[in-house]
Amino acid sequence: MDYIDLFIRSFQGYGAYLWHSVTHPGLHNYFYGLIAISLVVYATEIAFPWRKRQARIRQDFWLDAFYMFFNFFLFSLVGYAAISEVGVRLFHDGLAAVGIENLVAIEVSSLPTWAQLLTLFLVRDFIHWNVHRLLHRVPALWEFHKVHHSVIEMGFAAHLRYHWMENVVYRTLEYIPMAMIGFGIDDFMLVHFAALTVGHVNHANVRVPLGPLKYVFNNPQMHIWHHVKEFPAHSKYGVNFGISLSVWDYLFGSAYLPADGRDIELGFAGVETFPRSFLAQVTYSSRPSRQDPRL
Repeated sequence: MDYIDLFIRSFQGYGAYLWHSVTHPGLHNYFYGLIAISLVVYATEIAFPWRKRQARIRQDFWLDAFYMFFNFFLFSLVGYAAISEVGVRLFHDGLAAVGIENLVAIEVSSLPTWAQLLTLFLVRDFIHWNVHRLLHRVPALWEFHKVHHSVIEMGFAAHLRYHWMENVVYRTLEYIPMAMIGFGIDDFMLVHFAALTVGHVNHANVRVPLGPLKYVFNNPQMHIWHHVKEFPAHSKYGVNFGISLSVWDYLFGSAYLPADGRDIELGFAGVETFPRSFLAQVTYSSRPSRQDPRL
């Protein structure tokens, strides 16, 4: 009964949080933060387009806009937030049952705020880089990740076009390492907004010349090659897995920038027959597996 009560309280609590976010704009408001960042990046796309022949309202623009709000808010409202709370409680109760009361292995709360933020940003981004690689290498996960790679005209909103199961995979795999350094998943709004902004820019129709900093930070010129329809022969599972930082790809040998990728063909083998509607895409992976040359 405790778990049922927790589920109900969590569901009601997230519903109240979402309603408060919509009705109370503020600096730490995720709902309006998403809107503000999206508008700024979109305005940059319109003012300084990299692919000048691409329409301002590109193909699947509105579909991707819906994905943004679904994956950030509606999916949690449907029940993910409440189920997550129950899952975390079950996990900690299980640890307590075998005598483990505290997961924290490295205490960072005594560090200056800037050091805590930097640690969170680096650790979280490295975890996400590894999870992203798994999405490409594990056939079952690739079936979900195809939704993100079904983008054939790149724009900022493509950043958050992904199957809801990716939320589950990322949050599950990041929970333990983040908890072990004393962070909760929802800590530090600034880091979330920074990662959101970088992700939007990396998918945007803009060119961001970084010079030597390209070896540290991800950028549209690099990330476009992650979405190329045909990966190079030496890396059938993909290239450029970086989320906010490119340094992981350079360190571990998955970086790939052979030329200017402005007009390369995007997608994957068979993308022409991939479902185009939201409902068809989020139920696609439950159908019989399709063969893909990269798997």
